Amino acid sequence: MARARFALLAALCALTLAAAAPAQAATKLVATVGPGFTITLKTASGTKVTRLKPGSYTITVRDRSNIHNFALKGPGVAKDSGVAFVGTRTWTVRLKAGKYTYVCTPHAISMIATFRVV
Repeated sequence: MARARFALLAALCALTLAAAAPAQAATKLVATVGPGFTITLKTASGTKVTRLKPGSYTITVRDRSNIHNFALKGPGVAKDSGVAFVGTRTWTVRLKAGKYTYVCTPHAISMIATFRVV
C-alpha cells in the first residue's frame, strides 16, 4: 500500500513539474521585402526557407519600402505587414503541415515564393 501511494505521489510530482516547465522557445526567421523588388524569408543563420518543421516561429519582418508589403498565407496563418508600412514588425506564428506562400501583394507576379511545412 505504501509503495502504491509513493508511486502515485511520484507521478503527480512529475506531472506538476512538466506542467510548470517553460514552453520551448519559437524558432527565429527573418523576412525582408524591398527596397528593390526582392522578397525573402530566411533562417536566423541566413539560409533561404524552403522547408520547415511544424511548430512555433518568431518572424522578424523587415519592410524596407512603402510600395511593398510582406504577406504570409498558409494553413491557419494570414499575416500582412501593410503596403504603406516601412519598418520592423515581429510576428509569432504556429505553422502546421502544408504549403505557405509569402508575397508582395502589389507585385505578386514577380515577388512571390513558397515553402512547405512537413
